[in-house]
Amino acid sequence: MSGLLSTPRPVPGRRAPTLAGAGVVALALPVFLVAGFPLGGWALAAVLWAAGEALGLWLAKLPTGADHLGSSGLVALAHSFRGIGVIVVLAAVTIANRDVGIAALALYALAYSLSLGVSLLEYFGGEKLG
Repeated sequence: MSGLLSTPRPVPGRRAPTLAGAGVVALALPVFLVAGFPLGGWALAAVLWAAGEALGLWLAKLPTGADHLGSSGLVALAHSFRGIGVIVVLAAVTIANRDVGIAALALYALAYSLSLGVSLLEYFGGEKLG
């Protein structure tokens, strides 16, 4: 088990996790329509997902590493605030409109979880370095 976590691997790509999460959001629309869930919740989750992925794409273009400490710090802080921002928005909406907030939270959590799972599968299924 210790070799699994200590073996260096290349950073996984973002395409498959992003598409997996976007697929969850897209496939959730008919479910929301048929089940009578609030469409505002679907729209909020879709906007938060798209905004988070757009921010992630922009951050991926910034140079990182020991030679680029300023942009490395920016990338780290922005990734942290990306999650915090989503939580703050979802909490505020849930306080204002419980049904919309819970629907958005459930959909966003599902999309994020699948994206994370795909990313982990890519990482641990990838080639080992060294």
